[in-house]
Amino acid sequence: MAPSTGRHTYRVVQEALTNARKHAPGMPVAVALSGGREYGLAFKITSDAAPYGDEGDLPESSGMGLLGLTERVELAGGKLAHGTDRAGRFVVHGRLPWEGRDDE
Repeated sequence: MAPSTGRHTYRVVQEALTNARKHAPGMPVAVALSGGREYGLAFKITSDAAPYGDEGDLPESSGMGLLGLTERVELAGGKLAHGTDRAGRFVVHGRLPWEGRDDE
């Protein structure tokens, strides 16, 4: 695996965990990684939602974290998506190429 793939994945997981701590403190979070040369490095971070009306005083946010990460992952040749699933959990998932781009 290219070092850049590891760095990008680290940053995605870091941002997802930060968001979970900020928006749903104390709720369970799951991180899953799998990979191989054939399909790249896949990641999925799932966090339960805060109980209704229990988000407390949220710190100010620019709202650009996930948008910036999406751009970063796409520039590296991967895909990133995020949103709420049918069970109400917030999910960040995607894939990066196993080998980094030559221009990184």
